[in-house]
Parts: sequence; structure tokens; C-alpha cells
Amino acid sequence: MNRVVHPIEEESYRRLRARLDTSHFPPLTRAVVERVIHSAADLDYATDLVMAEANLQKAHAALHAGAPVVVDVEMVGAGITRRETVCRLKDAVAGAGLTRSAHAIRLAHEQVGPGALWVIGNAPTALEELLTLDADPALVIGLPVGFVGAVESKAALRESGLPAVSNISEKGGSAVAAAALNALLYHPTSAEEKL
Repeated sequence: MNRVVHPIEEESYRRLRARLDTSHFPPLTRAVVERVIHSAADLDYATDLVMAEANLQKAHAALHAGAPVVVDVEMVGAGITRRETVCRLKDAVAGAGLTRSAHAIRLAHEQVGPGALWVIGNAPTALEELLTLDADPALVIGLPVGFVGAVESKAALRESGLPAVSNISEKGGSAVAAAALNALLYHPTSAEEKL
């Protein structure tokens, strides 16, 4: 993917790297950490994020092979550039014991099936619902924000054994979730690196 980087972004990354050494991270982990920090101007994400390079490599390959990208809210989808996303929130309804966000995840799962990349940046109940489904994801970016359920849903994601990007604290949100996906989207494939 050819992408022109604006000089302001270049300078932002220069300043980020002047304040935080990220050179010890493996390539995709570094890309995710830096893009999330860049999106939030929050250096604490360097120690708050949890991910495995091997999972990122598989997700990167799936993403560049055309795997669907599902988002929990339109704001996450709006932040993901140069890629169509699936968001079923407009079609979802709340019911007894089921939030609208959780229902949207069910609808999206029925639509995309296994192998998708799931990007959840808003609703802990969306992440909780995803964990009840047999989604067989390429990756779950689980970064919902909030004081109720966010920490617990992200802990449950890590305990599930699914390939994931999460964080330990209450922090998160649409911008950082989209940034984590964009990091994989912008990172060159091996074919692009040879050009």
C-alpha cells in the first residue's frame, strides 16, 4: 500500500521516538505501539498494550489478503483509512439482557463468518458478546474504553487465548482501536518491502 506521509506526521513520530525508545519492540508490535501512542498522545500505552508479534504477523497477512474488518461503532470505521469495514450497529436492537452493541456483533458475525479482524473501541459489551461466539478471528483488537466493564472485558479477551491486541487499563476508545488496525494496514507486506 503506497501511502504518502505528511510532514506533520513525520515530525510527530520523530518527537515520539525522541521521548520513548521503541526500538526494542518487534516490527509489527512497534508499529501498533507507536500508532496508538501517536493517536492518543499518551506514552503510557507503551507499557499498557498487550499483544504477541506472531499473532500480529498472521493478522497482517490476513488483512492484506482481504479478510473482512468488523468494527463495533461507526467512529472506529471512520478512523480506519483505505479499507471498507462492517458495522451493524444501525441494524441492531437492544433486548432483555442484550445491549444494542452486543446484538450488532451477533449480526456482524452472521455476515462475515470466520477469519475476520474485529476492532472494538467503544463498547465492552460488544467485546463480551464476541467472546461468546465461535468467531475464529484473525485478530481481535479489543480496546473498549470506560470505567464499567472495559478492564474486565479486555482481561477476558486475554484469557480467551484468541489472537488479540488489548490493554490493561480503562483507557481505549475509537481512535486508538482504529490506530491499531491502521498500523497493520500501513505496515508493508514482504512484497512491498522488496520494491
